[in-house]
Parts: sequence; structure tokens; C-alpha cells
Amino acid sequence: MRQRALLACLAVAAVLALPATAHAVTNPQIPGLQVALKSRGFYAGPIDGIAGPMTASGVRRFQRHVGIVVDGVAGPITRGRLGRLGHPLFGKRHLIVSGNVGWDVSVGLVGPQTLTTFGVRRAVPQPTHSTTRRSGKGVRALLTYWAHYYGLSPSLVKALAWQESGFQQDVRSSVGARGVMQVKRQTWSYVEMVLLGHKVRHGKDGNIHVGVAYLRQLLHEFHFNVRLAVGAYNQGPTGVRAHGLYPKTRKFVANVLALRRRFS
Repeated sequence: MRQRALLACLAVAAVLALPATAHAVTNPQIPGLQVALKSRGFYAGPIDGIAGPMTASGVRRFQRHVGIVVDGVAGPITRGRLGRLGHPLFGKRHLIVSGNVGWDVSVGLVGPQTLTTFGVRRAVPQPTHSTTRRSGKGVRALLTYWAHYYGLSPSLVKALAWQESGFQQDVRSSVGARGVMQVKRQTWSYVEMVLLGHKVRHGKDGNIHVGVAYLRQLLHEFHFNVRLAVGAYNQGPTGVRAHGLYPKTRKFVANVLALRRRFS
């Protein structure tokens, strides 16, 4: 029994492919989906955590093959048809031991501990404590608090927040970015699961916390090149690495840097 479990675990590892280049993890659950699809022969791309066209196409082809609604979404029915690699979702099982097989094990194989091995950007260790005290619940006070907590320039954090939302928590963009820091759902999931390792309560404080933690990660990834990190916050790190800053992104960055001087 133990030998069969070991072979099953090795089978999961065998379908993992090394991506040719570094990519952003857009959703920590996606590697589990890619592994499950690859094991069934419906995905030939890298296990990179990116919910791109290849992954979506694989989902649709699998759904068509098993005779369920073809919507390109890996919902409960689709995951159920993927068998034991289709569940449980990463984070649902509190203890994973040797011999376990499943979606969460697949994600764990490309999780925070092994991101570098698979060419995926590595999470920067989080602060273990802070002597910073909260001075209020207003947006400016929270921006200052989380900037100090993560060792970032408050003027840079405020400039980014102003450019993104004008300090407004109720702003929602056309692509689904929300709040003061204009955080998208997949970015929120990435910060919770990969950077912080715990859930963050939605709201003004949580939005600023997640946004600043993500900015800190980008600054480390781009070797503290503020221009590239701010550009990656807006354009996405994968796009910046592949194409540099788009003209629209360059304008965004210029505005943030100008605002930074005003908030100094």
C-alpha cells in the first residue's frame, strides 16, 4: 500500500515540466489544474501558475471530452471529473503527509518552497514583527503604517495609491481591480497564499496591506528598481520582463514618481 502511494506521488511529480522562463503566479490554484490536465493529456504547457490561453483551452477540451458544460472554468464538476488530482483545493487540507496525492499536493510541489526550482518568482520573507504603531484608521494613516511595516517609502506608497484610486476604497476598475491599492482578485490570492500564508480580511485596511505587501515583493524582484517595480504593479511583472514598459505604463510610472515628490 505504501509503495503504491509512493508511486502515485512520483507520478504527480513526473508531470511537472520546467518552464523555460520565469513567470508570475497569477493564482496559486492554477498549478494544480495544470498538473491534473497534463496527467490526462489535455495540457502540454509548463506548470507555471498562469491562467493563460493554453490552460483555458485545455479545460475546454477536457470538458468537451467528458461531456460536461464547456465553459473553460474549473468548477466543482470539472474538478470532480479530473479524479483524485482534481481535489482538494490548495489550503483546504490542513495537513499533507508523505503519500498524499491531490490538487493541493500538485500546488505544493510548485509552492513557496520550490518556486525557484520551477522558474517561478520566489516569495520574499515577510517581517516577523514590527515596532510601528497604528496612528489612525484613515487611508493616509494606514498607508503610512503598512509602508513602515514593510520598510517601504511612505511617499512612494501614497503616490501609488493616489495614482491608482485617489485614496478611494470604493473604486473598481474595468478589469476588476478594487480599493485604494486597486488589487485584483488573483493578486489578492497570490499575496495571501504565497507571500503571507494566511487570509487577509477584505476592507480598506486589508486592501492596503495586500497592495503594499505586493509592491514590496515587486521591488525585491526587480532589484529595487522603483521604475520597473511600479510599472510591474500596473502592467504585471511577466509583461515587464517580456516586453519592458508599454507607453501607457511609462506614463503611469512618471505620474507616480512625480506624485512621490509631492508626498515627500
